[in-house]
Amino acid sequence: MASLTASTVALALMMASAASVQAAIPLWGQCGVRVLAILERLFASPELTVNTSMIGTANESRSVSGTATSGGSIATTSKPPPATTSVASSGSGLAEKFVAHGKVYFGVAADQNTLTNGCVANLIPKDFNCITPENSMKWDAIEPSQNTFNFGGADYVVNFAMSKGALIRGHTLVWHSQLPSWVTMISNPSTLTSVINNHINTLAGRYKGKIYAWDVVNEIFNENGSFRSSVFYNLLGQSFVTIAFNAAHTADPTAKLYINDYNLDSVNAKAQAVVTLVNNLKAAGVPVHGIGTQAHLSAGGAGGVQAALTFLASAGTDVAITELDIAGAAAVDYVTVVRACLNTPACIGITVWGCSDKDSWRAAYTPLLYDSQCKPKAAYYAILAIL
Repeated sequence: MASLTASTVALALMMASAASVQAAIPLWGQCGVRVLAILERLFASPELTVNTSMIGTANESRSVSGTATSGGSIATTSKPPPATTSVASSGSGLAEKFVAHGKVYFGVAADQNTLTNGCVANLIPKDFNCITPENSMKWDAIEPSQNTFNFGGADYVVNFAMSKGALIRGHTLVWHSQLPSWVTMISNPSTLTSVINNHINTLAGRYKGKIYAWDVVNEIFNENGSFRSSVFYNLLGQSFVTIAFNAAHTADPTAKLYINDYNLDSVNAKAQAVVTLVNNLKAAGVPVHGIGTQAHLSAGGAGGVQAALTFLASAGTDVAITELDIAGAAAVDYVTVVRACLNTPACIGITVWGCSDKDSWRAAYTPLLYDSQCKPKAAYYAILAIL
């Protein structure tokens, strides 16, 4: 147990309550909704100061020719990172204390632009032992045109994480959003199957043995539990899920493979659809190892998380909170989520969707554990107090 007293916890909760955002806001989907992010950044804090001295020389966006798996060109800024066989908690703060409770990681989303900021870079060894690339492994960043791959941003994140002894969650292999137009325009099922296999084999294969877990499919359900309309579902039906998981397992047999979605914060129709699908996939021998619940929460919206995690765990896989941020960052809300994971044996880790509010896709709602000046909030201390 932490040495902080009960009065410390109470003080932290009161501080956060006074500062929290009280207005109700909608539930949030995936962090890549760029229009919303741009609007919110109009209200965010001033631009961050870049300091590369903490990391070394930052990779530039220059491209060099190479050979892709299927014969296309690879635009890249570095060689693939070397394999690693051991990962330890990389800090004396949240990560170390969370792992001491039998969990695997307390992680953070980041990309090269935030990792080259001295403040954020310093937080990762201290509080986070797992990094999820926020955007640099998404399809539009990796393969903007067919068979032309750009690994510069992804390589940077992987190299940085490995230099800190941190785990890496790959995000994401198949998603309807941030998808290049050349993919959405495919009209032949066989062509799309080949494209999915090639994309996953190239991306997951590049980092074989280096990624702890992949979000293989992301946001594939509507709120009522039906499959979302996308080029993948419209051409292949739900078989695209099996195709993607099998391809990911072939490319990297040691990686944990997840289905990831938002609004899984209560036992609702979408959560039921996810559990049903995972059970069916497992029965068919498809390698699925985990369910990711994003947990982009409104203020006061954490009340259903415990029941939701328990229900998701009934699928018999690992469960992870993959993109946590909470409008207003009230200590009571963050503590509720962390306690829910601690109380759920299948919940192996939590990832917060950014370090500092100024770098959040929901910056106007100050949803993270560190403020725009990179100072820890009351919610941060409240979490420490319960670990």
